[in-house]
Amino acid sequence: MNITEKEVIAVANLARLSLNPDEVSSVTEQLDRILGYVAKLNEINTDGVKATSHVQAITNVFREDELKDSLPRDDALANAPRQNEEAFIVPRII
Repeated sequence: MNITEKEVIAVANLARLSLNPDEVSSVTEQLDRILGYVAKLNEINTDGVKATSHVQAITNVFREDELKDSLPRDDALANAPRQNEEAFIVPRII
C-alpha cells in the first residue's frame, strides 16, 4: 500500500492538524507501514470463522432490580460536611 504525502496532508487538514515537512514524511512512512500491515491481515483466510463481537464470552453481571427501603434521610445526612436537614449543601458550579 502506498500513501502519498499529498494524501497525508489532506487527512491532516481534515483532522485540523498542522504538520511540518519533516512530520509529513515521517507520518507518511508510518501510515504506509500500518496500511501495509492491514492489507496483510486482509489476506488471511477467514472462511468458516464465526463473526464475533468479543473474543471471550461475556455475560451481564448486573443484579436484577429489586425494590428496597432507602436509607433514612437522617442517616444519609449524618456525615455530610454541609447539610440543611433536608439535603446536602454543595458549592455552586455555575
